[in-house]
Amino acid sequence: MLALGQETKTVKRRFARVSLPKGMLVAWQHSGGRAVSRIAHAGSGRLFIAAPDPPPAGTVMKIVFDVPSGEVRARAIVKNVKAGQGMAVAFIDMGYPDRARLDQLLKKTGVRNPRLRRRARR
Repeated sequence: MLALGQETKTVKRRFARVSLPKGMLVAWQHSGGRAVSRIAHAGSGRLFIAAPDPPPAGTVMKIVFDVPSGEVRARAIVKNVKAGQGMAVAFIDMGYPDRARLDQLLKKTGVRNPRLRRRARR
């Protein structure tokens, strides 16, 4: 319950997100090193990667993770860092086959890509 005068923070998301099953790992590397972490949440445009010591916002990295239909490779940029929890990364480059595999995973989990709906309306 909110106290009088306390506001709620509503976040408008561009893309819907979904929590992924435990065990979904992502390998990531940047100029400062490389690591393997768990994916906490995924969406069409972003991932939240659980990492105890994430790189700073603005870092460009390569990421690789497996989905049931194969491997997804992409370049991403760190958009937001939560100290001790992880980082939100946004995809900046991904091949068409990789995008199709990610969209297929999200479709199975109930997340729809809004760009696909816009195309269908045209």
